[in-house]
Amino acid sequence: MPEPTNAILVGISGPSSSGKTTLARLLREIFTNVFILHLDDFYKTDADIPVNAEGIADWDCLDSINLPALQQALEHIRANGTSPKDFVSKEDKNSVGKVDVDESEVEDLRWKASRWMSQDVPPIAIIDGFLLYSDEMKAIRDLFDVKIFLRTDYETAKRRREARSGYVTLEGFWQDPPGYVDKVVWPNYVKDHAFLFKEGNVEGDLDETRLQQLGIRAMPLNAQEDMTACMHWAYGVVEEALEKRVAR
Repeated sequence: MPEPTNAILVGISGPSSSGKTTLARLLREIFTNVFILHLDDFYKTDADIPVNAEGIADWDCLDSINLPALQQALEHIRANGTSPKDFVSKEDKNSVGKVDVDESEVEDLRWKASRWMSQDVPPIAIIDGFLLYSDEMKAIRDLFDVKIFLRTDYETAKRRREARSGYVTLEGFWQDPPGYVDKVVWPNYVKDHAFLFKEGNVEGDLDETRLQQLGIRAMPLNAQEDMTACMHWAYGVVEEALEKRVAR
């Protein structure tokens, strides 16, 4: 874990449509003094998004992200405990659809988290994105105090992604063309995350030794299709980080 700073940086990563933004927003409802940045807020301009060999814009690759701007923003948060000046999230304009979590469950965790209001802990900055932990992102990956990894299977990711209406971009609106998950989204996910799984099978068992080396906390299998269970688990992970910060 990085040295103590003026914020606790919580990364939430995983494949497209695995619940990253939903979980980030739930945690923002539960804990006080939380703000969110999204990896999608650091896309390059529409004109600068790479085009693959088939002539399709590739929004799910490393080269689509303005990495210097992302790293600068995270370093600003670590130093100042606030989001960068004049930063406005376009991603918050995108809907995540219906959230299948009972409000009473959220309220129970909010009550539990209220004890931190009287503690001397820094603000929590949550950054969610599909590509936070790849080896090519090591310099950025190492900035996080907490690294949460969500997972889902191909069929679920495909169904959820194709049900979305589209995405607000820097210069307009993007809607996936037919076959985009099979041609772009899932192959990129496999390429960038196979190293976290045994034998590179992203629908198989995670490599627990590798996860421990990198300080990544992976969601339990029982939470994979249960956002309520995922929320409770993630709450515990974040609270553990708060407890460690207070103990220092």
